[in-house]
Amino acid sequence: MSPHSALLLAAGGSTRLGRPKQLLTINGEPLVRHVAQLLLATKPERLVIVTGGASTEICHALAGLDVILVQNKDWKTGMASSLRCGHRALGQNAMPLLIAGTDQPCLTLSHLRAQLEQEDSNRDIVTAYGEEGRGIPVLLTLATQLRLDGLRGDTGLRQLWKSAETAPAFVQAPELGFDIDTPEELATAVRAGWIDRD
Repeated sequence: MSPHSALLLAAGGSTRLGRPKQLLTINGEPLVRHVAQLLLATKPERLVIVTGGASTEICHALAGLDVILVQNKDWKTGMASSLRCGHRALGQNAMPLLIAGTDQPCLTLSHLRAQLEQEDSNRDIVTAYGEEGRGIPVLLTLATQLRLDGLRGDTGLRQLWKSAETAPAFVQAPELGFDIDTPEELATAVRAGWIDRD
């Protein structure tokens, strides 16, 4: 796999779910640790993990892993602040940046490898869930990373891809369109065996 850095967004407050989704478990392992280990398996130069809500518990769940932990004090303002915070923690990053989140229970190492195998210095690589849905994981070029400081609110990366000049390439993964935001979605994930029962 090509040289890259990685960023795990784990700062959300899970307000609709009513509990930190980062601490839901897969085979007894907290979801945030599970995803961090998937990212580490891609052998990034560095892995930055941005925390916010439930920061103490999440840091405890990540104990012993070779990661850089950064707390986003502005996490309540939305995803953009976590992207900025994480990118700044990487310092002078001159390589592609692989970004994942903590609410896709179907995410596998194969998905992350697919992003890296499509690496293109001129275009971001984005996951397509279907006709309309698209999002993380993503692999960002250096040019896109330099635009992260301009992001605001909770719109994330999509506003960076509005013109034809910045249109990304896509990796198809419809199964990643399912994420856990509500109690109903959590119940679905538990029934499917993707998340442990309490």
